[in-house]
Amino acid sequence: MQLTSTSCCNIVELRQYQLHPGQRDTLITIFDREFVETQEALGMTLLGQFRDIDRPDVFTWLRGFPDMESRAASLGSFYDGPVWAKSRNEANATMVAWDNVRLLRPVLAWPLGDRPAPGATAVPTTDRGIVVGTIYPLKPRGPSSFSELFEGSVAPRLAAAGAHPFATFETEPGVNSYPRLPVREGERERCFAWFARFADVAAYERSITRLGEDVMWRSEVIGRLDAHLAAPVEVLRLEPTARSRALP
Repeated sequence: MQLTSTSCCNIVELRQYQLHPGQRDTLITIFDREFVETQEALGMTLLGQFRDIDRPDVFTWLRGFPDMESRAASLGSFYDGPVWAKSRNEANATMVAWDNVRLLRPVLAWPLGDRPAPGATAVPTTDRGIVVGTIYPLKPRGPSSFSELFEGSVAPRLAAAGAHPFATFETEPGVNSYPRLPVREGERERCFAWFARFADVAAYERSITRLGEDVMWRSEVIGRLDAHLAAPVEVLRLEPTARSRALP
């Protein structure tokens, strides 16, 4: 499966849905069948759909837009359209909460891979692996950009430990252009997020072990990082669904 460079998505939603126990596969079946091509036909781009490895009742996905104006138009067309009208009751019945949504803008854009065709039920052998998303909640009155610290100090130590971010994001400061769908807004919700691919959970854990053994990470970088954090770091260990795009 091929990856292509893209600038399709200047606005990205990171969406985490809390589901009723045992309902995640039901939602994924509905989602992959009904909500993939139909959203993209209206100008949205689905970056990926994932099962959370550590939270069996959480479904995580990312959806991108060219800008805030087109986001409002595309979401309005979808949620007032026939596909959502037909499937919303079935989909909503699986969910407890759907408002854990971060509105982001890319620093390093998520590369788009090919997507398995409709009807796919298994992740292709050549594309197996996990994605780990790491979210740094930032202090409200910190520097407007965290990216320089990340690129100059954090990313090199991650790379030395075998973690290579393929996409990074910072909070989109603009007002939610489609208030019908709530997002986490305001200075207290500022964050920086990065995503990396690993062959499996064991490979990720080896990387974390190497990072913990890194003298520069322990003596210098972690202190600089902690000075910017407003809350504990959030780590999402994610497995792609059968119809998620190819991993970088």
